[in-house]
Amino acid sequence: MRKHEMRTFLTAAAIGLLMAGVAQAEDIRFAVAGPLTGPLATIGDQFKQGAQAAADAINEKGGILGRKIALQFEDDQCDPKQAVSVANRIAASGIQFVDGHACSGSSIPASAVYAENGTLMMTPASSNPALTDDAAAKGWANIMRLYTRDDAQGAFIGPWIAKQYAGKNVAVLHDKTAYGKGIADAVRSTMNANGLKEVVYEGINAGEKDYNALVTKLKDAKIDVVYFGGYHPEAGLILRQSFEQSLKFQLIMPDSIASPEFWQVAGPAGEGTMFVFPSDPQGKPEAKQAVDKIKAKGFQPEGFTLFSYAVIQAFAQGIERAGSDDPSKVAAALKDGKPVDTVVGSVTFDEKGDLKNASYDINRWSNGAYAPIKQ
Repeated sequence: MRKHEMRTFLTAAAIGLLMAGVAQAEDIRFAVAGPLTGPLATIGDQFKQGAQAAADAINEKGGILGRKIALQFEDDQCDPKQAVSVANRIAASGIQFVDGHACSGSSIPASAVYAENGTLMMTPASSNPALTDDAAAKGWANIMRLYTRDDAQGAFIGPWIAKQYAGKNVAVLHDKTAYGKGIADAVRSTMNANGLKEVVYEGINAGEKDYNALVTKLKDAKIDVVYFGGYHPEAGLILRQSFEQSLKFQLIMPDSIASPEFWQVAGPAGEGTMFVFPSDPQGKPEAKQAVDKIKAKGFQPEGFTLFSYAVIQAFAQGIERAGSDDPSKVAAALKDGKPVDTVVGSVTFDEKGDLKNASYDINRWSNGAYAPIKQ
């Protein structure tokens, strides 16, 4: 190849690479942050599947303002320190929108990084009120939640427990995390206010394998009902070890066990376990197409899958309303009082960035599957 031909070839190649870089830069990048590995990886997988399905659907229709969505997945393992590292990495990469995090203990410290960098974070799972309450108090307008709050869930299930199990011996347990203790305390408060006082209130250490000492304490207290703020690995072990000691009680939990992994850990000991979850969107007309497509890929869109999907939809509609991908303008557009159409239904946000008018189901596990009960 002659020198002038080589120069022409290199110039063309350089232009091609430059154009490819411009095309890539024109994508709107969203990060999806959650526990992709570790004991809560099932939640991270739900995040990933939901977000990817939403991005694919939006891109198939032309994207957002003519731009495609590109997703970047980040693993925080539901660990606060790892979450802060992930948040810093996301901010440094220039990504301005985050679908995440999952655990409140991760979302709360990560939110400070996002606030400092002007990143819009919207969690599809974290329920501790402190996330948005503290953000609002500090003037952080870019921390939002497309999910329900612990105090709302507590106001729903606490009075129900008090009425349903009046005169019974109740234990309230938590795993000492921002999520687990937060929801347990919210339920405990409203349950107490409605006339039922627990006889055992105790925190456990998440990640342990032997809860027999706790089971013995519950047995000695003749516990009829346990409300546990925590996750499926510990819940399943407590149930199995209680079964081995011939202790039977009604276990009631928050939204964290909407996963087949709960049954894999608990087995038959999980029969009858109840949990609260926002009214299941899988049966809604708005979700049908998304549900069908996700199922066609071999994934069951339960738990937080559709909430993660909805976060991507909310970002897309916020950008379109604002006519800009400036996170502060998008946040303001999403809080303007107008409904946002999502697979979980039409939602609106208050000035703190929380959902308005949340509704719940009480679900019961039976033979490896769960379904809402009549209330």
